[in-house]
Amino acid sequence: MACTQSEPAGRPLIPRTAHKGLDLAGILGKYLTMSKMSLPSSSNWSATVTANGVSPGRISAVREFNRVYTNLIGLLHGSYLDSPYSLTEARVLFELAHGTECEISALRSSLDIDAGYLSRILARFETDGLITRERSTADARRRVIALTGPGWQTFAELDQRSAAEIAGLLGRLTEAEQQRLTEAMGTIRDIVRADPPAAFVLRTPRPGDLGWVIQRNGALYAQEYGWDASYEALVARIVADYAGRDDPGEAGWIAELDGSPAGCVFCMRKSETTAQLRLLLVEPRARGRGLGARLVAECLAFARRAGYTEIVLWTNDVLTAARHIYQRAGFELVDSDRHHSFGHDLVGQNWRLPLS
Repeated sequence: MACTQSEPAGRPLIPRTAHKGLDLAGILGKYLTMSKMSLPSSSNWSATVTANGVSPGRISAVREFNRVYTNLIGLLHGSYLDSPYSLTEARVLFELAHGTECEISALRSSLDIDAGYLSRILARFETDGLITRERSTADARRRVIALTGPGWQTFAELDQRSAAEIAGLLGRLTEAEQQRLTEAMGTIRDIVRADPPAAFVLRTPRPGDLGWVIQRNGALYAQEYGWDASYEALVARIVADYAGRDDPGEAGWIAELDGSPAGCVFCMRKSETTAQLRLLLVEPRARGRGLGARLVAECLAFARRAGYTEIVLWTNDVLTAARHIYQRAGFELVDSDRHHSFGHDLVGQNWRLPLS
């Protein structure tokens, strides 16, 4: 039986960090607890690199990142968050705080921690009055662990200190730097973890989202294709038209991943019978998940419900990934034309899909 998720009666309120993805006990502890795996000795290093097919340069890059980050967040200090507990002990408290009771075997498995080491940690917690050990109500042969009142208080204090420390780190950065940092951390987490990737959510635009659409289109197309500010100006005009018309035959969607915008698309009126798909965008961190196809499908479903008989779109041949999405959705290329826009010589394409 894994850790249960119900809330116990009389449990003290545990403050949640404002930056959930950056909680030290929750994220770093999972990877910095005592592992049962052993590293190769230096004499076998070259052979290991060859056998695994990993270049020494990439290994050095990861190790350098580890050194910089562990020093940045103070993991090399004598104690964790100026408490009497180590990082590993704080990570165990974090795990216990997210369930009313845990079996020792489930706790050991989730943390990938040596059984003897975990036993010593739990013995200390029991001596300090932070936990209780009882027989499982479901199976008397098993023992479960739960935090006591002082245990909850200790966790709450560590949780608050962790949040304050990370808030201090983020407070030194600009808004754009904070977004870059958290997105990069999300990318690392998604790549290295064994859990399934987070699901995305589609929703209608909220206040501020239309500004995000303009900014991200301008930034991404400049970064990936070298397009100049005239493209961002075009996007601004399209968004302004959408926002100003309040047309029930038009709609927009924002895709969220891990609580932040990761994509968008708009269905706009070209004529009484023709809809136009516009401004499909998927953030680099969200690509490869089928998000672009999902946005297009949502746009097509709306166009059909709105009574349009066809939908069209205009794109450029350099946008290969988008063109593949359109083709798979059933769009057919109508014509192409060469033009000079956004600072480049391009080939524009008109695509069409009958809806009836």
